[in-house]
Amino acid sequence: MANSAAGLDLAASAARRAIRELPDELISQIAAGEVVERPSSVVRELVDNALDAGAGQIQLKLIAGGIRSLIVEDDGHGIPDAELPLAIKRHATSKIGSLSDLEAVATMGFRGEALAAVSSIAELAIVSRHDGAAHAWRLEARTGELSPAARARGTSVEVRELFFNTPARRKFLKSEGTELAHCLEALRRHALARPDVGFAVWHEGKLVDQWRSAPLPQRIAEVLNEEFIAQSREVFAEVGPMRIHGRVGLPEAARSRADMQYVYVNGRYVRDKLIAHAIRSAFDDVLHGHRQPSYVLFLDVQPELVDVNVHPTKIEVRFRDGREIHQQVRRAVEAALALSRSEEAQQAAALPAPAEAGGRQRWTGTPAWERPMDGAEPSAAGPSASGAAAYEPPAPYHAPSARFAGPEGWRAPIPTRAQTALALEQAEALYAPAPAGGLPSFPAASLSMPGAASAAPLPASQAGEWPLGRAIAQIQGIYVLAENAQGLVIVDMHAAHERVVYERLKSALGETRIDAQPLLIPVTFAATPAEIATAEAHADTLRRLGLDIAPLSAKVLAVRERPALLAGGDVVELARGVLAELAQFDASHAIERAQHEILATMACHGAVRANRQLTIDEMNALLRDMERTERADQCNHGRPTWRQLTIRDLDALFLRGR
Repeated sequence: MANSAAGLDLAASAARRAIRELPDELISQIAAGEVVERPSSVVRELVDNALDAGAGQIQLKLIAGGIRSLIVEDDGHGIPDAELPLAIKRHATSKIGSLSDLEAVATMGFRGEALAAVSSIAELAIVSRHDGAAHAWRLEARTGELSPAARARGTSVEVRELFFNTPARRKFLKSEGTELAHCLEALRRHALARPDVGFAVWHEGKLVDQWRSAPLPQRIAEVLNEEFIAQSREVFAEVGPMRIHGRVGLPEAARSRADMQYVYVNGRYVRDKLIAHAIRSAFDDVLHGHRQPSYVLFLDVQPELVDVNVHPTKIEVRFRDGREIHQQVRRAVEAALALSRSEEAQQAAALPAPAEAGGRQRWTGTPAWERPMDGAEPSAAGPSASGAAAYEPPAPYHAPSARFAGPEGWRAPIPTRAQTALALEQAEALYAPAPAGGLPSFPAASLSMPGAASAAPLPASQAGEWPLGRAIAQIQGIYVLAENAQGLVIVDMHAAHERVVYERLKSALGETRIDAQPLLIPVTFAATPAEIATAEAHADTLRRLGLDIAPLSAKVLAVRERPALLAGGDVVELARGVLAELAQFDASHAIERAQHEILATMACHGAVRANRQLTIDEMNALLRDMERTERADQCNHGRPTWRQLTIRDLDALFLRGR
């Protein structure tokens, strides 16, 4: 009986229905389903409108997590009484008026459907006073009644009983506490984007949080926390019409969840896979396991180069040149992460105090990631010959100097590629596996400073002037102990040397093009239409990556060449991975990752092993190499290479001063 009843229902649903025009109320409720998911969706839309109105102060007042009542008040320009009835009509807006306006949207909102959508699923009232008006006006959206009201300049939008007329959707709302947390997060995202605007949020008549107008670093510290500022590094780059700035968390501050990742495009919070992939790829060999980086990153581009009209909630965007965006974001984050903590301390000590430097330093030339490692000073005369745009890093970041200041009488030059780059054959010979039953050989020269035959012992008086200090002992053939100005430094010698060797191998590989190895018999595999289209569209890019992939038929791709360094890998898996990244991000780092995995293995086998007894000279040489090596705070697998115990930490261990 049940089966027959189900069959009747299916037959009834399959019967043809006449095409008819939907009533306006149902149209608005359908639109509201796309725009309004929960109270935080309303907060996002109303705060967008307040910012577009030029507000300098925005207040959010909630009752029952925003389910029963939600009020957004601002001190913006206000709405004239004659335009209030238009404000709640679908697709009525002051922000765009033509297709050219839509293609260069510079406001947070632009569709003119938020208020109409909200008014179809909740009780909505607007109180607004325009510049120069004698008094404010109140509009009840349900009745359309317009009446005088008392209010200072600005607008208040009140939303009551969300989803009161769609009880099925109201059942999907969570607890009041959960909805309040979502509303706070929505306001937090706006607060990070607009530090020039003050925000306050009230719940049940009590002040929950407040952020006054402040500089961006202070706003980030207030919205997130001071710990994020302390454990993050500034990102700043200008390339042509693109400006990238913000802060990115250090690898050791990575989190188990991706709950502190904020990306803004022209001031709009977005969740963009392309940018997220670019940032994550910059952390490839410095994050341990599945840890997630934390960051607040702002990307400013010309409005014509980004399409914001691709998602109902405007949370996704599409870039005209996604490949360029991906590459520049990745390079900017990599440049910020390149300096280890010891290098950063060295540079800070070498530079004059802000008062002596006359404020922000200005450096002109090509971005740091595009400069050759030749130790040449950047030109102060103007832009470089390559025509790259100059950028001015905001304090406290300082443009890298070609020399780091060390103890008096010694200056450590940045090693040139000729000095640091070991050819792969030389590296394999130098770090050959040890004979069976013996410890790996470890020539003293491999730990010495570039250009020096051996490392001289550091005078005790100068130990504090080195970021990683002066080596004093070795524990169990595993850890090196050093003394610096802050206290005690503990170094995992294998992990540290592994990073030093790895970076040298990467530098050597970076000087050469990717050699392709022709296959005697082409490898074929069944491909999807998307993979075939990608192979045809990105043929030149694939060849630059050392791959020759071409269609053999409508459903088969053939690989005729592969990178010579990856001769032992799975060609089909490599080809599929590269094509997938090219299709999604217009760029692929699969080849680079695969090559780096090989170099990481070589570095791991070539680095000094546990139980290897080092001399004091060798320990000091390792410390100096670490101070000059990029990303020396983590090994190739993302584990820390050194830790600092300050005098205060040591005093606490022994209860001194208590």
